[in-house]
Amino acid sequence: MERALKHKFPVGATVYFTASNVSRPAASGTYEVIRQLPTEGDDCQYRIKSSTEAFERVARESQLAVS
Repeated sequence: MERALKHKFPVGATVYFTASNVSRPAASGTYEVIRQLPTEGDDCQYRIKSSTEAFERVARESQLAVS
């Protein structure tokens, strides 16, 4: 039986994103949670947006911390 993972960060929360994927460089820094996405494996996912970028990113919960 699969256990349902719960998202740690609500929509609208300010989080600190730490980039960890070398093949797709990303700017670490402060982002806003735009949407909670379905989980992937053992990690919840989010759509996040920085005020300094024109686009949104997808981040795993393990890449985010309370800002």
